[in-house]
Amino acid sequence: MSLLRTADHLQWRLGQKLAQFGLSPTQYNALRILRGAEPDGLRCSDIGERMISRDPDITRLLDRLQHRSLVRRRHEPKDRRVIKAHISKSGIKLLKDMDQDVEKFMRALLGHLGEDRLRSLIQLLEVVREFPGKNAVTKEA
Repeated sequence: MSLLRTADHLQWRLGQKLAQFGLSPTQYNALRILRGAEPDGLRCSDIGERMISRDPDITRLLDRLQHRSLVRRRHEPKDRRVIKAHISKSGIKLLKDMDQDVEKFMRALLGHLGEDRLRSLIQLLEVVREFPGKNAVTKEA
């Protein structure tokens, strides 16, 4: 429960910071994913697999970002049934404008842990995510 409470607190604080730029944490995550996928772009299903928080409607998320001219979508030339999302120049500029401020914010939020403790925490969290029984549901749960 402590882990979930801490994750919620960090997500809430990040949400407050991102709101200053007019983005939700989910939108910010999607834009960062798309920036990393350039120049190829990604299909909705691929974006969904890479998201930090599960979002059942990636299409609607992309609609909102496209409405703000932060992403664009286009049909693949080889297979017109496939639509890939790409971050737009405006989206890249927004992230670039945010990068330093968000990094500074994250350092202020977690910097008190120090480099070694933060690295240990990251390693422990990776072990938790890799647990082989992660999809198992028990009667005790």
